[in-house]
Amino acid sequence: MKKIISVVGARPNFVKIAPVHSSFQKYKSEIKHLICHTGQHFDEKMSKVFFDELQMPKPDFYLGISGGSHAVQTANIMIEFEKILLDEKPDLVIVPGDVNSTIAASLVAAKLHIHVAHVEAGLRSFDRKMPEEVNRVLTDEIADYLFVTEKSGLDNLSNEGVNSNKVFFTGNVMIDSLVNFMPHIDKSEIIDRLSLKKGNYILATFHRPSNVDDKTNLTQLIDTINEISKERKIVFPIHPRTQNNLKQFGLSDKLNKNVIKLDPVGYIDFLSLTKNAELVITDSGGIQEETTFLGVQCITVRDNTERPITSEIGTNHMIGTDLNKVIIASKSIIDGNIKVGVIPDLWDGKASQRIVEIIYKSLCK
Repeated sequence: MKKIISVVGARPNFVKIAPVHSSFQKYKSEIKHLICHTGQHFDEKMSKVFFDELQMPKPDFYLGISGGSHAVQTANIMIEFEKILLDEKPDLVIVPGDVNSTIAASLVAAKLHIHVAHVEAGLRSFDRKMPEEVNRVLTDEIADYLFVTEKSGLDNLSNEGVNSNKVFFTGNVMIDSLVNFMPHIDKSEIIDRLSLKKGNYILATFHRPSNVDDKTNLTQLIDTINEISKERKIVFPIHPRTQNNLKQFGLSDKLNKNVIKLDPVGYIDFLSLTKNAELVITDSGGIQEETTFLGVQCITVRDNTERPITSEIGTNHMIGTDLNKVIIASKSIIDGNIKVGVIPDLWDGKASQRIVEIIYKSLCK
């Protein structure tokens, strides 16, 4: 019996590992798949709700590591995860995405000579000021299996001289969850609860430090949201980081009445809001992918993206951080100037099956 531990820490990780865990059930007589939750996202709305909605089992291990600087959080995860690896002695550790949990678990496993699989490998923003970029690059360097979501990932890994024998183009596991849970998403009642009209509102999400940690930037962002809300109602689920900064900077009451402020919402309700929006304005990475698959217009308020396929052939508009341009682009889209996107290769809901098949053949045959 082979043993595999998948490590999750933040909301996007849960979405990526849920279909992988489900796909491993086909081989449960030969592979024992365990889940370790580091606790990086510890808020119930950011964590427990996602586990429940994604029908994931209770984590086999919970480290309870949250808060602190990047160094403190990464170090504490390493200390606690090492204890688990020494006790469990797994054959493989799977890490998704690019959060601190990803690099921390990878480093510990690699130093204990345990193979590492990186789900969502090869993505690059080429901006080393983003902590996620550092995590991605280092994780790819030490991983033994690199599962790639889009062509840019293949190109990036090739340009970095990575051995092609450990690179696999498998598609996007986030889309697997979206496909799997579409019946539940379509049954969500959040649109009715918020008295919204499908296709006639804007969804906004912001959490990146460059947008929300500086008072001037956050003030300008709030002014931008208020300006765009003159055209359409805006639904604004507020990330805990953003919420804390709004309070700290005295901006909590600055959003106007056409902006519907929400606490973080669960996976099903959030995807319902995404699917039925006229436009999504965000600084998220994963939302760029989900909107492209759903054919929903997306404005990304960042100067770069590690997911260029969403802009090249999808519905993502890379506008940058000039908020005047964001206002202009939003009004243009509302006026009907939209991108007609296509769904990227292998974003078909079967990426996790391909990943698990590769791992099974490697470990068990």
